[in-house]
Amino acid sequence: MSKVIITCAVTGAIHTPSMSRYLPVTPEEIIEASVGAAQAGAAIIHLHARDPVTGKPDQSPDAFAQFLPQIKARTDAVLNVTSGGSPYMTIEERIQPSMRFAPEVASLNMGSMNFALFPMLARFKEFKHAWEREALEASRDLIFRNTFRDIEYALAQCASNDTRFEFECYDVSHLYNLAHFVERGLVKAPFFVQTVFGILGGIGSHPEDVLHMKRTADRLFGNDYRWSVLGTGKDQLRLAAMSASMGGNVRVGLEDSLWLGRGTLAQSNAAQVLQARQIIEGLGLEIASPDEAREILQLKGIGKVKF
Repeated sequence: MSKVIITCAVTGAIHTPSMSRYLPVTPEEIIEASVGAAQAGAAIIHLHARDPVTGKPDQSPDAFAQFLPQIKARTDAVLNVTSGGSPYMTIEERIQPSMRFAPEVASLNMGSMNFALFPMLARFKEFKHAWEREALEASRDLIFRNTFRDIEYALAQCASNDTRFEFECYDVSHLYNLAHFVERGLVKAPFFVQTVFGILGGIGSHPEDVLHMKRTADRLFGNDYRWSVLGTGKDQLRLAAMSASMGGNVRVGLEDSLWLGRGTLAQSNAAQVLQARQIIEGLGLEIASPDEAREILQLKGIGKVKF
C-alpha cells in the first residue's frame, strides 16, 4: 500500500480512570482527544463513550450523541463507532449506537473469547471508583461473547445503512470466522481487518504471532482485505512499526496503551499518533488522509452518516 492508515482509539473500555489522569472520560475530553489525534495524523478515530462522572463504559446512543456531531464539525476524520462496547454488554446493547448514527465504520469483534484484564491489578493498586476494581477482578471469569448469531445480528442491523466494519480479530480462529461470513456473502470486499495482539485470552504479541496472522489472512482473503495491527500495552509501537514495514496499517491510542515509553504515561492520544507517524515516515512511507482512507476502504462518506 502506498499510504498507511493510522487509527486512533481514544478511550475504549479496558483502562479505567484511576490508571491515568490523561484518559478521556467526559464528552468534552473525548472531543478534544479526537480532534487532537486527527490533527496529529489519524485518519480514523475509534470511539467509545463513558459515564462523565465515574468513567464507566456507556454504550447508550445518548452518550455518543454528546460528542459525535461536535467531532464531525471540527475534523474530517472517519469516525468509527464501537460495537465492542464493554465485554459485559450484550450485542443488542453494543450495536445500538451504530444502528442510530449509521457511521462510516463500526467495529465488530469476530469471536467469543476469554478476555482477561485482571493482570492490571498487579500494577494499579488504588481506584477512585468501586466499579474499576470489581470489573478487573471479574475478568478472571469473563467470556466476551461474540457468537455467530451475535455477529450475524450486527451485520444485519447495519446492512441497510452502508456502514463498513473494522473486523477485530484477536486470534487465528477469528479470521476463519470472518471467512465464514465472507463465504456466505454477508461481508463484501474490501474489508478492514484489525488484528489484535497481547490481550490475555487472545493471541500473543511475538513477531511470529503477527506473521502467522498475516499469512493466514493472506491465504484466506488474498487481495480482498486491508490489514491493520493493534498492539496492546508496551507492544503498541513495536507492532505498529512491524505492520507498517510489512505494508499494513496501524492503530494506536489510549484504549490500547496508556504509555508513551517505558514508565512514561502518554499525556494525549495525539502524542501516540505522532510517534506512529514518525515511525511510518521514517520508513519512507506516507500516512493516509481521511479522504484517502475512505478511498482505500471504499467508505460511503461523511455526508451519509446520521449525526
